[in-house]
Amino acid sequence: MVTHQAGPVLHGSPYRADCPTRRIMDRVGDRWTVLVVVALSDGSARFSELNRRIEGISKKMLTQTLRGLERDGLVHRTVHSEVPVRVEYTLTEAGDSLREPLHALQRWSIAHGDVVSAAQEAYDRIERDQQHRPHTRSSPGSPARWAR
Repeated sequence: MVTHQAGPVLHGSPYRADCPTRRIMDRVGDRWTVLVVVALSDGSARFSELNRRIEGISKKMLTQTLRGLERDGLVHRTVHSEVPVRVEYTLTEAGDSLREPLHALQRWSIAHGDVVSAAQEAYDRIERDQQHRPHTRSSPGSPARWAR
């Protein structure tokens, strides 16, 4: 148990904003963290390799993600004193333990991608149809589209 000014905080209560496990879940659940950890699950990589492999991530965001992962003990940064300097990133033991859960998430995303895409398209179609009709309120403060 950790004690804060507001009172005790139980470890393992991620629904509380001040719980340490909440910050860990925020880090691990971040979209770029997932992609960086999965990319590093094949072994060490240089910044430029990660930047090429993870499409859509800016250099600034990759830098921030790697620094956060290093701070959290999930990634180890090795600087090789060569000319030019070579920097490699590797998963730590804790980071490596995320490989299987994140690979499972990746497999789930691939297996359910069609279902999720179909649901999104159906939802968007309903939203578009609702925009073309005059809105009527089903109850005070509740848009009609919520009362499907």
